[in-house]
Amino acid sequence: MLSNVSPISAALIVSALPLIAGCVSGGGYKPISERLPALEVSFADPAWTGNTIPAGQHCQMFGGKGQTPALKVGKIPAGANAIIVEFNDLSFGPLSSGGGHGKIGYWIKGAGSAVLPSVPGETADLGVQGSFIEAKARSTGQYASPGYLPPCSGGRGNTYVADVKAVYKATKEGEESLLLAEQRIKLGTY
Repeated sequence: MLSNVSPISAALIVSALPLIAGCVSGGGYKPISERLPALEVSFADPAWTGNTIPAGQHCQMFGGKGQTPALKVGKIPAGANAIIVEFNDLSFGPLSSGGGHGKIGYWIKGAGSAVLPSVPGETADLGVQGSFIEAKARSTGQYASPGYLPPCSGGRGNTYVADVKAVYKATKEGEESLLLAEQRIKLGTY
């Protein structure tokens, strides 16, 4: 939900935007410069501290029912129409970068700040208007997930992070998708 408008207004803004992820072919975002501005990113839920993954916020295989953490994002630059959050396990090479645990997107309207609500893991049904799966987790076999894969190391002490990116996501043919700003936040260890 957008933070500077009422929930009803935010729903109207979000519903007015195209809600089809990947509506333009290609998924890459061209950085606007070699040194991108930094977003301000923090947790909107006090259960998330960045130290350890909160109880139950891991994958179903290990008895959890994990969701993405709700995040506050500030310093969103003008021109951004979406926030993409790439989830990674830094301790497991194949899923350590580029959204190994999935990429979740949120349509936004304008610069400033936004609160990104939690969405459920291990499902393609995010249940939050204005959210979309940018890319599913790259996990396979029993760990396969159609969207976000919550921490799933079985408590081995792996380190999980989220790379938060403010983007202009092309909505028409011929437009270029741009990476405008970014910031990493440590989710914790599990």
